[in-house]
Amino acid sequence: MFVLNGPNLNLLGLREPEIYGADTLDDIAGMLEDRARALGVEIEMRQSNHEGHLIDWLHEASAEGARAVLLNAGGFTHSSIALHDAIRAIRVPVIEVHLSNPQAREAFRHHSFIAGAARGTVSGFGAFSYLMALDAAARL
Repeated sequence: MFVLNGPNLNLLGLREPEIYGADTLDDIAGMLEDRARALGVEIEMRQSNHEGHLIDWLHEASAEGARAVLLNAGGFTHSSIALHDAIRAIRVPVIEVHLSNPQAREAFRHHSFIAGAARGTVSGFGAFSYLMALDAAARL
């Protein structure tokens, strides 16, 4: 399984902890590795601030026959038709993940281009959102 993280998620733990929590991306990776081992699955965790990398990684997940992709597209969630199209172009199920609840935030965050192409969405539970998404993905 691929776990793909978009822009600014490299700053977790520093960036607005009152919204995103105190866990760093490395902390989340550690939690996911532990859960993945317990579930008997392998994960590949990646982060980029560049939209094209995320698209390339979605294509790679498909080419490698990944079981699923967990995708926290960050700000690209609300702006990237290209990511929407990349998800629609592959057969691998994609689960959209958010630390915060976008519906409880600014109006511009209420629309997700990812949600319309993803298998499902987990949001609003901080780092636990990733673990919930991994549990769901392991059952697909």
